[in-house]
Amino acid sequence: MNVLDRPVSRWLAIGLAAAAAAVAIAIAPAAQADSTPVGRLPKGPLATIQTTKGQLVSVALPRPSESSGLVWRIAREYDDAVVEQVSEADVDDAVVLVFRAKGKGQATLRFAQTEGDSSSKAVKAATFKVVVKGPGAPGS
Repeated sequence: MNVLDRPVSRWLAIGLAAAAAAVAIAIAPAAQADSTPVGRLPKGPLATIQTTKGQLVSVALPRPSESSGLVWRIAREYDDAVVEQVSEADVDDAVVLVFRAKGKGQATLRFAQTEGDSSSKAVKAATFKVVVKGPGAPGS
């Protein structure tokens, strides 16, 4: 399916995600600093992503229902010299976080699903290892 065949609602969701990303960029550092620390993480899926410096990497987590009170949070610090978060948005049935690969190395992104931002108990977890190699190909 090419982009012209996609329904208008999909484009609206993408536009809203872009707007939410702009807000997330502005408030993300403060939100991380003020969040309740997450305790022990249960076992969860692990994925490894390989990319090159300068590229964008996204991770998608299943969005819980609003009535559940559950939220996905970054559960542990990661090497921000390797990746930096640039946006976050709800897209369809997923919470999508986008990171920019800043420098060579490895960053482990650990996410926890908790009951709101103030809970320290993780009910689910997911881990993404991002391996960043040297500069990307010209024009990338």
